[in-house]
Amino acid sequence: MAVPKKRTSLSRRKQRQAHCKLFPTFSILCPNCGEPVLRHRICTACGQYRGKQLMADPRVKATPTAPTPSSSGGSGAQA
Repeated sequence: MAVPKKRTSLSRRKQRQAHCKLFPTFSILCPNCGEPVLRHRICTACGQYRGKQLMADPRVKATPTAPTPSSSGGSGAQA
């Protein structure tokens, strides 16, 4: 197994790890609802992106619909 010949100095180790850092996330406020949103993404609060409704508004509860009976007789097997 390979073993380093010299000990890596603190300075060299820090220089190597300099690019391994976390960057802050930049969020903007949704112009429709005012919630913080990541840039270039659909607002999860209202479902809009650039003034267009792309997703059903999750704040509004959908009315449940009654299941319709199937015409195959209810056995589930197809002929």
